[in-house]
Amino acid sequence: MSKYIGLDLGTSSLKAILIDEDQTVLAEHTVPLSVQRPHDGWSEQDAASWESAASDALQALRQKNDCSGVAGMGLAGHMHGATLIDDADSPLRPCMLWNDTRSARQAAAMDADPRFREITGNIVFPGFTAPKVDWVRENEPETFDKIAKVLLPKDYLRMYLTGEHVSEMSDAAGTAWLDTGARDWSDDLLAACHLSRDRMPRLVEGSQMSGHLRDKLAVQWDLPGMVVAGGAGDNAAAAIGAGVVRDGTAFLSLGTSGVLFAANDGYRPDPATAVHTFCHAVPGTWHQMGVILAATDALQWLSRLTGKSAAELTGDLGDLRAPGRTLFLPYLGGERTPHNDAAMRGQFLHLDHATDAREAARAVLEGVAFAFADSRDALAATGTTIERALAMGGGTKSDYWLRTIATALNITLDLPEAGDYGAALGAARLGMMAATGAGMEIASQPPIARSVAPDTALVAAFADQHERYRAAYSLLKDH
Repeated sequence: MSKYIGLDLGTSSLKAILIDEDQTVLAEHTVPLSVQRPHDGWSEQDAASWESAASDALQALRQKNDCSGVAGMGLAGHMHGATLIDDADSPLRPCMLWNDTRSARQAAAMDADPRFREITGNIVFPGFTAPKVDWVRENEPETFDKIAKVLLPKDYLRMYLTGEHVSEMSDAAGTAWLDTGARDWSDDLLAACHLSRDRMPRLVEGSQMSGHLRDKLAVQWDLPGMVVAGGAGDNAAAAIGAGVVRDGTAFLSLGTSGVLFAANDGYRPDPATAVHTFCHAVPGTWHQMGVILAATDALQWLSRLTGKSAAELTGDLGDLRAPGRTLFLPYLGGERTPHNDAAMRGQFLHLDHATDAREAARAVLEGVAFAFADSRDALAATGTTIERALAMGGGTKSDYWLRTIATALNITLDLPEAGDYGAALGAARLGMMAATGAGMEIASQPPIARSVAPDTALVAAFADQHERYRAAYSLLKDH
């Protein structure tokens, strides 16, 4: 029986899983990673640490399960990172990560050039790859001049594994250099950044083969002939793992940040909405994302403020009720969709003597729900309507929060049965596609344990509160 490996390179850890032909997880292993922040707004990682993490994880899989018969591997990874290598394939500097904001000025200058939105279908955010590389050009010119290739984080890991300089469509779409509709690098945008196509990796689809494991590593890990797939950026890989690949399917991720993700069978850009419109990881498909920067992170902030755990804050909220007067705007570190405002900060409004930790927690859960509702509306403005979504992430442990979000968005949330349906599984599925020639039919949705429907008696009250929330944002923005 053939087996498949998925590697998911996150900012805090690298996760590896081994699955069989039935997609049963046979073994998994996680290796922690660290982030360096040498200056305010900087966020960097040593690319060499990804090599050692991958080696440790693959060795651990072999110790936990028989890895003979592994036919394919897929890669997933955090997007937007700028990994700059010289002509000897050595990193020129630490990788600048997705949450590195030093290039805000460069991003604004690119976004002011109408070609970027027209060709990429997206606003140029400070976290994207292109403005980071332009920051290097302006501030570290000796490094910029030595760049032989610009690689995304998972694609640097691919180079270590295969020796190939390759990226794929979903991750490349987050650089601000891809013609997202044509699924190819834009020579015009590269030239605008003083770059050329020969400094970019070649492109494949996420489900296509990008290379084979290097002979030396194949012998070391006893993985002969293993195919390495193109893979995907982290959210696209999570969508493959959750079976969100067909038009109209969606997931809502309630993690540290929040994502409302919809799969599309056509290209529907609308940059003004601050919706991310990227290629999906399988051919002929795209996806859209509304992204909020503080979801469970907002609850953790309140936990630190009150000295109560998140479980204590949310455990006794009782039945869902109409929102009170207290409002919480969860912009603790700015916001992406729909505001594209890195300087905005969160606020509590309409506090009084009766506002205790319990009421504050209720307002925080509602505030995050209304931020998701903003993303729903932004997606709707592009023509993408969501009626139900898979709910994933640590925040889904709170039934009150799920009911709040379902009612605020007026959609049904489906909770998968216990299991891992995230980016590592998506990467392994892409490895299976590349090795076998199978299509996206293998990316099925997980069994559903239960569904959370909106409380129809409260939908109108939540819609009214959402209007108050948006008015409060407008007032805050004006001041």
